[in-house]
Parts: sequence; structure tokens; C-alpha cells
Amino acid sequence: MNAIRDLRKYLRKDPSSQWAKVLAKLAVALANEQEFPLSELYRLPFEEFELAIAVMCDWRLDRYYAARMHLLDVVLNEVLSEELRR
Repeated sequence: MNAIRDLRKYLRKDPSSQWAKVLAKLAVALANEQEFPLSELYRLPFEEFELAIAVMCDWRLDRYYAARMHLLDVVLNEVLSEELRR
């Protein structure tokens, strides 16, 4: 989740740079669950490449926690709701 914050700072610092545009496209692809060409990542300078990898790791972790919370909502509200009311 720090990488996502770092990406936001990076994009605000120089939004018109070539590398910011690549990273912004990556963020859009992640948000929309779309494909993103790896070749664009490989062209990034090392620091930006590391940021992209960290963003993908954080994004995956966030999705895991969101899915887990959704599961708990279903369990508590639909499966165990009767037992919890007693």
C-alpha cells in the first residue's frame, strides 16, 4: 500500500513524463483488470521498474484483503445471520 502512495506522489511530481504515462497506464490496467504489455515495463528505468513491480505486489495484496472482507460479509450476513441473531 506504500507503493500505491509512492506512485501517486511520482505521478504528481511530473505527470507529463514518458515514464509517468507508462506507470499511469499500468495503474489503469490494474484497476480495470486489463492486460498490460510487459515490454512497456521493461523499457522503464530501473527505479520506475521497481516502483511498477511494487505497485503490482501491493495491488495484489489489496485485492486479497478485499476478497477476504467480501467473504466475511457473505459468511456473517447470509450464512450465519440466523445464528448470530439468537
